[in-house]
Amino acid sequence: MAQGRKGDFMGKRIKRMTALILVFCLIFLAGGMSTEAKVITPKASGKSVQENSQVVIDYSNITEGYVMVKYKKSTKVKLKAQVKCPTGVTYTYNIKPKKWATFPLSEGNGDYKVTVYTNVSGNSYATAASQSFNAKLKDAQSPFLMSNQFVNYTSSTKCVKKAKSLCKNTSKEMKKVEKIYNWTIDYFKYDKKKAKNVESGYLPNLDSVYKSKKGICFDYAATMTAMLRSQGVPTKLVIGYAGSAYHAWISVYSEKEGWIDNVIYFDGEKWNRMDPTFASSSNSSSSIMKYIGDGSNYKAKYAY
Repeated sequence: MAQGRKGDFMGKRIKRMTALILVFCLIFLAGGMSTEAKVITPKASGKSVQENSQVVIDYSNITEGYVMVKYKKSTKVKLKAQVKCPTGVTYTYNIKPKKWATFPLSEGNGDYKVTVYTNVSGNSYATAASQSFNAKLKDAQSPFLMSNQFVNYTSSTKCVKKAKSLCKNTSKEMKKVEKIYNWTIDYFKYDKKKAKNVESGYLPNLDSVYKSKKGICFDYAATMTAMLRSQGVPTKLVIGYAGSAYHAWISVYSEKEGWIDNVIYFDGEKWNRMDPTFASSSNSSSSIMKYIGDGSNYKAKYAY
């Protein structure tokens, strides 16, 4: 009888192990255990909202590093949103009616206040809705791994597809940075005409930029940011000053090094700053590379 009970026990154990192996195999084949980078798409979950007849502010996913806003009615009136951060920095955005806009919680944990404004006249705006909350992010890098208003992309965006092709056999984060950087400065040309005529409030349409094969600093930075984020590399699109010029560049995150400000590649001895706009427009001349390499020339103001 003892042997019979032992045999039954072993038989059941083998069946359970077999079942677990089968489940693992099914998950693996379905892609559930894949380490391939995936595009993270923000969602208005509707669990935590501030809503009135004009506006809905969805702050359901603040632990994931973002908040979403929508002005619900059709209007020709100018609309703005502000995100006041725990560091004292205030981010101001233009928004469009009847469309969700995603804003990153760029300044990390702490107290935020989101306010939506409607234009009354001239430079005067009235408050349409407001919501305060305390954000505790699950991962400090979360805001810089997804699409937002300034870096707007999906899995079907052309540069994102290109990033997938470029990095298909690459798992190391800084190797991905190198490949995407090299492709960007080879593929795009700096658009001097656009730089002279760009309007205030301009936001890159990444597919249009990709098709034109040219752009301004904002276009370069937004393209690289989307490509790197889609490959699982936390990336900040930084806007500030390069010397006296208003400019955009990128910073990337490495598990080994942490945040690498304005730095794109390692030459074997030190990290080197590689601003993609300046490097591309000057064919990486020694003088411009020296300028890029001097961090004092860069003064960050916002990170998206």
